Amino acid sequence: MKTHRDITKGWPYPIGSSVKANGVNFSLFSKNSTAVELLLFNGIEDVKPSETIILDKKLNRTELYWHIFVPGLKAGQIYAYRVHGPFNPDEGYRFDAQKVLLDPYGKLVVTPQAYRRDLASKPGDNVSSAMKSVVVDTSTYDWEEDRCLRHTFIKTIIYELHVKGFTQNPNSGIKDDKRGTYAGLIEKIPYLIDLGITAVELLPVFQFDKQDAPEGKTNYWGYSPVSFFAPHSDYSSSKDLFGPLDEFRDMVKALHNADIEVILDVVYNHTGEGNENGPTLSFKGIGNNAYYILNPNGTYGDYSGCGNTINANYSAVRRMIMDSLRFWVSEMHVDGFRFDLASVLSRDESGKPQQNPPILWDIQSDPILAGTKLIAEAWDAAGLYQVGSFIGDKWKEWNGKFRDDVRRFIRGDKDSISNFASRILASPDLYGHKNQPADTSINFITCHDGFTLNDLVSYNQKHNEDNGQENRDGSNNSLSYNYGVEGPTTDPIIEQIREQQIKNFLAVTLLSYGTPMILMGDEVKRTKLGNNNAFCLDNEINWFDWDLLEKNASLHRFVKGLNAFRLDTSLMDADYTLPLMEFLQTKQEIDWSGVKLGQPDWSSTSHSLAGVVKSSKKNYVLFLACNAYNKDMTFEIPDSEDFNKKNWFRIIDTSLPSPEDIVTLEKATIVKERSYIVKARSVVLLIAISI
Repeated sequence: MKTHRDITKGWPYPIGSSVKANGVNFSLFSKNSTAVELLLFNGIEDVKPSETIILDKKLNRTELYWHIFVPGLKAGQIYAYRVHGPFNPDEGYRFDAQKVLLDPYGKLVVTPQAYRRDLASKPGDNVSSAMKSVVVDTSTYDWEEDRCLRHTFIKTIIYELHVKGFTQNPNSGIKDDKRGTYAGLIEKIPYLIDLGITAVELLPVFQFDKQDAPEGKTNYWGYSPVSFFAPHSDYSSSKDLFGPLDEFRDMVKALHNADIEVILDVVYNHTGEGNENGPTLSFKGIGNNAYYILNPNGTYGDYSGCGNTINANYSAVRRMIMDSLRFWVSEMHVDGFRFDLASVLSRDESGKPQQNPPILWDIQSDPILAGTKLIAEAWDAAGLYQVGSFIGDKWKEWNGKFRDDVRRFIRGDKDSISNFASRILASPDLYGHKNQPADTSINFITCHDGFTLNDLVSYNQKHNEDNGQENRDGSNNSLSYNYGVEGPTTDPIIEQIREQQIKNFLAVTLLSYGTPMILMGDEVKRTKLGNNNAFCLDNEINWFDWDLLEKNASLHRFVKGLNAFRLDTSLMDADYTLPLMEFLQTKQEIDWSGVKLGQPDWSSTSHSLAGVVKSSKKNYVLFLACNAYNKDMTFEIPDSEDFNKKNWFRIIDTSLPSPEDIVTLEKATIVKERSYIVKARSVVLLIAISI
């Protein structure tokens, strides 16, 4: 073991590696360790360190932190740690000096071709196959006056996409060396602009372990983080060491130039180290009982469904999460975060939910994060469900009840009408009591997890056989319906019904109060062939099929029209920042109807609902009619003159073929009759406006 040059004391702050004028400072939190070695490597594929620095426990340790300053080092230095200490899993200690460990604060991770997850799970030295960290200086990047956009939620339409899957397909038109990368996404920004979305929500881009998957499969979605600071290196097209950092920032800058925000799906609920049988990559070997929630016998509390659970409310872990969030906002210019299984963050060190979780209040009140979009997936894998009751008053929530209740109504289920009406109104039954603003609800029908919209109307059952788990994985209750044939069909009647239902789902999502989110590819009928849990498939099942853009051009046009209507400030002029109940009672007058004006049918067998919405600025009136019944229904329409308007214009009718299904006001058909036939399984929107 070789000792490096002159050992200098260094500083405990900042944590991680930081470039100074004449060297690099390293600082590592490790409370119960007895010794630390800093390993330096000349190249990614090195099978042994070029130098090993043994930290002096008297000189290089201050309380909970090991630290050292190494003169002569600079950005680009590859490094890792070995950490000594007791190995006693029953008491929560899993130190193993044979394992080479990532820096939890590392801003860049390199993975040798010889990386083996299984070797990090077994006894023995794994230096030749371990991931390593890289010293980074983020101050050298030229942002060219770029700033976070800070769109209001009333002007936000979220598009959930996977960085690789968006352009990986050979038919994407992207050159081979850029397919599936941050650079590839940049080339598709014109498509996003044309579609009319205002924010992309990227599936996890933190460095993750793609080998954390069933045998022979790949962790494709990325919910297996090994670093909370480093962008995933496989998404970079550059061979330069700093390529992942620079290319990610290039992508953010380009999206901002297109007026599109960047929201990251972040996973602070677990890591890729798994349970007691999983690998030791970083956190386990540095401070297992600090970073993870442990059971009394030393096994892992699994509230994430992924083998372990981050101990988010432990002081040092809270600090790491906060430092991570601040880094992505201040250094990477990210506009917001969607927190995967956010309810985990409310659990204490024993796994019990807390009324006032410190980490959640830290996030909400942090000045660096002020103005940043915070979106919670307000549940976890252990049954904690907090939709409508998530902590704080700044958080927006993925509204799982919107997804489920709208699916039930559109499918034609009984006892669905009342909940459906509530979801259209931004769910006052969930958020009204908290005096939450009207933009609290993130409205979605589909996301990465589950069926696509096309599959939702094409399959009664999940078909996850390709995942290698005998179809046991994934939800068994998708609230889907195939309309007579399981999977693809050439029957034109079934195909017509399916596309109409897709348009109904999209119309309801984009016309409801709250903030809409669309899944990548739903606008062109993307299919995963009935797989509702394709987390481990890096193939065409998950990739955007760009041939569908031409094949399903009419649906794509429909979605563009919906997005344009949604963002038309002369129409959608509501103040979503108002408390929801005040918003509904004083700013947006809504009168419910059924087929008869003023007579909504709230019975258990009702499948229809209509409503008149009066603009807060009094410049327009909307009439929305939803018929989920399998027969046509005739709805009475109020006299437009009652609102001092001349005529009703038909903007949307999902039963009509393209291009009549959605039109601009300039091309809208005048509806002179005092009734309108709303076809079976369709949505109609009329507008009365002073023109």
